Amino acid sequence: MNGMRLMTIYATLLTAILVFVAAKPAPRILTVERINVVEPDGTLRMVISSHAQLPGIINKGRETKFDRPQAGMIFYNDEGSENGGLIFGGHKNAKGEVVDSGGSLSFDKYDANQIVQLIGVGDREDRFAGLVVTDSPTGSEVHRRVWVGRDDSGAASLALMDPHGKKRVVLTVAADGSPSIAMLDANGKVVKQIAP
Repeated sequence: MNGMRLMTIYATLLTAILVFVAAKPAPRILTVERINVVEPDGTLRMVISSHAQLPGIINKGRETKFDRPQAGMIFYNDEGSENGGLIFGGHKNAKGEVVDSGGSLSFDKYDANQIVQLIGVGDREDRFAGLVVTDSPTGSEVHRRVWVGRDDSGAASLALMDPHGKKRVVLTVAADGSPSIAMLDANGKVVKQIAP
């Protein structure tokens, strides 16, 4: 009889807790330091994280420590290897200088480096914004092929590079508004320039 009474009390209490939890409204704000999105088998597919919890470089599920000065989202392929991300950051150092300020959205080639990157940086060392397209023919080699953006001088440019990353055609509009087109040889020497 005692066992039956205990089971009745337990069932009543459990039912009351479930009704209370179900009746509670869903949270409107979720505050966390990191969210891991995984496949049913546990393979990591995306991390949304604060700077403190952002992982190092993960390749096939194995992490290599790498200090990143940003927060953001890191994307992983079907094998649990990093293949892009959205990162952002920025702060002032002890001297009052802006450091590590900017953001980047990038996508990587399978088992290699970035192939497309949308980037904006504005700190004590660099001030530029643009779109970068790269080649990674062997996985370790990285050659920039296209740059569309603005540099530190205020010039807007479109640069097309050869397979070795050497600029061959550059269209520029300088900060003062003057346009030009330059064609370069494999050594970077201007062989033809068109300007007003």
